[in-house]
Amino acid sequence: MLLATILLLGALPQSGELARSVANAPEAVTVADAADAKELSTARELPSMPKPKVDSEAGAEAVQPPSVAVQPMKPAYIRPRETRGQRVAWYSLMAAGHGAAAFDAYSTRLAISGNYGTETNPFLRPFSHSSALYAVTQVSPALMDYIGKRMMVSETRWVRKMWWLPQAAGSGFSVFAGVHNLNVVK
Repeated sequence: MLLATILLLGALPQSGELARSVANAPEAVTVADAADAKELSTARELPSMPKPKVDSEAGAEAVQPPSVAVQPMKPAYIRPRETRGQRVAWYSLMAAGHGAAAFDAYSTRLAISGNYGTETNPFLRPFSHSSALYAVTQVSPALMDYIGKRMMVSETRWVRKMWWLPQAAGSGFSVFAGVHNLNVVK
């Protein structure tokens, strides 16, 4: 900590250097000073504006850009993007996945409340006797949605072709579990 303080303070300008740099700073001149400056022109000269490179009074024309059309360069790399069809399919699979998870939660609650079985998933077991089960079962489809979206725009071609698999598999497992739970209840 002491070393960090020394390094930070060592980078600051010393007070003598700061005073010298302020003393050598150019003065600001106001318009009121300009009238007095004409009277005192022998003592001090005001800074003037730089001279223009082209004399505007001589009728010189402004420099025009070249008339040759410049074509934009092709980008070196184009990141894959999703198409409209993929987006519609992704939203459809998202709705199916979340619906299947809700069906699984409903059938699980039905089986548990009728004392037909217990929740075997250790992550869902604490929520199996409450309505929070409906919200907790939506975590897995949301994760599958995220994975599927990332796979859709992946740089690897075979991964881009399989983007739908996580959502479809998650929906299938949830429907299978829900049907299983309903069969246990009957």
